[in-house]
Amino acid sequence: MGPLTVEADGEPVPLGGPRQRTVLATLLLSAGTPVPVDVLIETVWGGAPPVTARNQIAVCINSLRRIFRDAAGDDRLIVTGHRSYALAPGQHGIDVHVLDQLVFRARNLAGADECAEAAECFRQALALWNGTALEGVSGGDLDAARAWLTELWLDVSEEHAGLLLRLGQHRSVVSQMTTVVEKWPLREQARFHLMVALCRSGRRARALEVYRSGRRIFIEEIGAEPGPALQQLHQSILRDLVTAERPENGALTAAPAAAPAATALPAQLPASAAAFTGRAAEVAELDRLIDAAKGDVPLAVAAISGTSGVGKTALAVYWSNRVAGNYPDGQLFVDMRGHDGHRPPVTPMRALNRCLRALGVPSADIPDDLDGRSALYRSVLDGKRVLVLLDNVRSVSQILPLIPGEGLCCVVITGRDSFDRLAGDYATVKLGLQPLDLEHSDRMLAAVAGRAYTEAHPDHTARLLELCGGLPLALRIIGSSLIAKPYGSVQLVVRRLEDRRRRLDVLSPHEGGVRGGIWNSYRELPAEAARLFRLLGLLPVEDFAAWVGAALLDVCPERAEDLLDRLVEAQLLEVRSGASGMPPRFGLHSLLRLFAWERGVAEEHPEEQQAALERAFRAWLTLADRAHEQLRGPGHVAVLRDWAGQERPHWFTAEEPWSDPMAWFESERQATAELIGHWRDANHPGHPWELVVRMVPLFEAHSYLDAWRAVADTALQVARATGDTEGVAAMLSSLGTLEIYQRDYPRARSRLLDAKSMLEAGGNARTRATVLRNLALCARFYGELDEAGVLCREAIEFFVRADDPAGRSHATGLLAQIELERGENRLGIALIREAIATGQGSSSLRVEAQNLYRLAETLLREGEAHEAEQTGHEVVAISRSEADRLGEAHGWRVCGEAQWRQQRTERALTSLSQAFQAAAEVGDTFLQARIHLDLACATALRQTPVEARAYVESALSRLRGLSSPHWEQRAERLYRFLVWIKPGTPVSPGDLVRLIDGSVASEGSVVPDNSAAPDGRTP
Repeated sequence: MGPLTVEADGEPVPLGGPRQRTVLATLLLSAGTPVPVDVLIETVWGGAPPVTARNQIAVCINSLRRIFRDAAGDDRLIVTGHRSYALAPGQHGIDVHVLDQLVFRARNLAGADECAEAAECFRQALALWNGTALEGVSGGDLDAARAWLTELWLDVSEEHAGLLLRLGQHRSVVSQMTTVVEKWPLREQARFHLMVALCRSGRRARALEVYRSGRRIFIEEIGAEPGPALQQLHQSILRDLVTAERPENGALTAAPAAAPAATALPAQLPASAAAFTGRAAEVAELDRLIDAAKGDVPLAVAAISGTSGVGKTALAVYWSNRVAGNYPDGQLFVDMRGHDGHRPPVTPMRALNRCLRALGVPSADIPDDLDGRSALYRSVLDGKRVLVLLDNVRSVSQILPLIPGEGLCCVVITGRDSFDRLAGDYATVKLGLQPLDLEHSDRMLAAVAGRAYTEAHPDHTARLLELCGGLPLALRIIGSSLIAKPYGSVQLVVRRLEDRRRRLDVLSPHEGGVRGGIWNSYRELPAEAARLFRLLGLLPVEDFAAWVGAALLDVCPERAEDLLDRLVEAQLLEVRSGASGMPPRFGLHSLLRLFAWERGVAEEHPEEQQAALERAFRAWLTLADRAHEQLRGPGHVAVLRDWAGQERPHWFTAEEPWSDPMAWFESERQATAELIGHWRDANHPGHPWELVVRMVPLFEAHSYLDAWRAVADTALQVARATGDTEGVAAMLSSLGTLEIYQRDYPRARSRLLDAKSMLEAGGNARTRATVLRNLALCARFYGELDEAGVLCREAIEFFVRADDPAGRSHATGLLAQIELERGENRLGIALIREAIATGQGSSSLRVEAQNLYRLAETLLREGEAHEAEQTGHEVVAISRSEADRLGEAHGWRVCGEAQWRQQRTERALTSLSQAFQAAAEVGDTFLQARIHLDLACATALRQTPVEARAYVESALSRLRGLSSPHWEQRAERLYRFLVWIKPGTPVSPGDLVRLIDGSVASEGSVVPDNSAAPDGRTP
């Protein structure tokens, strides 16, 4: 009851792209009932389905069947009917059906007055929800189903709350119904339950406010008063008729003892920091407390949290002084010393004693017990407007007795605790402070040291700010040191900070500063959490997923997540958003990472440091294997270090890459690059090139060509330095492939020939096959078709030896293209069909798309433009499911060519525009040239030869830069033809086809012998 998920034997099953998920969700909601294909088409595409919609639905169904077969050994879960599909009933469980059974049973039990059992059934039903139902899929009946399931969740929540009230569990109802009322304020039953629960919990004023705020909303939104039940409950609360039903006493409230007279007006706030800067958004958020502290509302509380040195106290003191005039009855300040390091934390008893005395209560009247002091404190503050600032708080329990009762006061709390426990009972503003950005860091340093320092050497100042990591404490320390040592300079400070072994020394004068603050948090960690923190400091990545922590410690993922949560709570680790659809990631502030690295070097044995990093590398490699296998099929990687035969390690998790392998690669892109770079710099044993070859699907699909080159060059250096011949050959092959993507065929051929020579004495068959296939691509580009054919056939032999159907399919498709270009049409057609048949078992969608593209080009040569267009749309659909913009560009191009060949010029121009946009995004110059040739043909058919010539000129400029004589000749023929025709002259697709296909000589020239036009123009 959230995002659509499927599990087999407790393991998540990847479902593919949005289209397949939408189809499956529709079938699930009608399980056992046939769903017409037309309904599925309407759900997926709305009112604008493509002409290939039925075929694409069939592709989705076949893919789902394959997924279920692979995951559960059953491909009969989806059955085909007359123009319909249905999810067959079986042993599988569907959470909607489980929900129906639980709700039905709970309502029967409630009717029989079995409240406890009914409440448990409702709880189990509510536990099935893990977010918005059907999140991530939409269209057709799915939107209506989502609305129905949301309404059901609200009904079940309210029924559950009613039973909990009957069972006396009022506080649970407060938490549950507060969420419902805030999000759905017109739900009268939820508001009724919340008011009763608040009243029975001793919070009558809050219950009355819930009624008043609800009444305002009802009048503003529907123009009516609340219903009779709410009005009667309101009156009952006013007359004190709602009982608390608490076992300790039956009364709603107890009359407080008379408070002693207190006349003092404390003004204890420290002075604001002179260099305080930035935090405008946080100050605006805190200003909300002023309005919240007016009237009969829950107490206004601000909870400011963050890591050591981030400026929590500075912000709290600045804002408190800024608004002190709004609290005329005084301002209290208590340093709770929660993380002092030298002195023990202040106990609630001592803090209350200080506050009561500051408020004018004589020492003799202050009770000796905690409850008595807290009650007296609340009584003294009742009806007054006092601001209470509790700084450096260790935990919520330390300051709960110091929070006033409901009234006009305001409480500001700072500390490293997240203060989540306060949110349910108070109008809490929670602020998690982050380091300052570069602009505000610069302002703060200038405010401390003066502009003379920061403006004299702006480049060094920028580096200085970067090294301080936006931490206000670090900036103040550096600014003060610049003032204290006028003979110093920004350059000198930067030089000292650049040395990571000295950086924290510079930022921690007199055993305090940055290191001292972090140390106070670190020393309080449990031993296992402290060790994980140290090992994370050794890890050379900006951010990471939870499974990395499991690998470093060699523990299960669940244990690692608990320890990571502990580090987050201690403000030593921050949570960062992951890639779309992926879990959150974790990261260390640069100075925290440096501290962790110091502790790792000091406390971890060198052998264990090395072992932890090797476990992390192995984890990345193992999961990359799984992701690569999902995208390209099993065994497609050049060399596979197979861990399957070994005992599964504690840290192993298969969840992340299986759900969305491309998203997993994207989320790990930066981390893997950093890890590979570290492997080179630290001379670790291992094979970083193995990680590179597994990342290639991401580099290809998203055209991350610079990133590809960087990691491949680095891995090549490591392989050469360690004498790893296999790795050198693999990286030369990878870089040769990259050069082909960048259309640098001379350099590609050079790299590939080097790889080929290294592999001739042996080597991996798959790597040899890949090198030979790519050499065939280079030869084809140069028009050396005979050589290309020989190389391609040799590559196919090695792919057969390597048992790589995907590689064999791709190479066979390339051979088909070569034969077609040699004029062997019948052989080319046979080969392309063989390539498609071979690729069907490879589970590589990219290979499938490439072969379909080649089929489309073959169909064009055979004059089957309509079928070619349909096949092109299939290429686009598959490429989109893989987020492959290059494949999408090729698909749109062949669609555009098929359309202009059918004289559907306007549609062709639209398709080719989409193709050019995608090709430009990925930077494929050759493909852009081909698209411009097609655009020239389409505009020529519109009888606008001047515009068409401009497209050909653009294509020629690109082709000449690529040294592509084969395609240059085709473009020049087309240009000469366009020079000779006049605007308005009809042009047939056949003329253009003969020019582009290079078949002019055999079918009669459409271009005069002399290449110059009457006006003297030449291409």
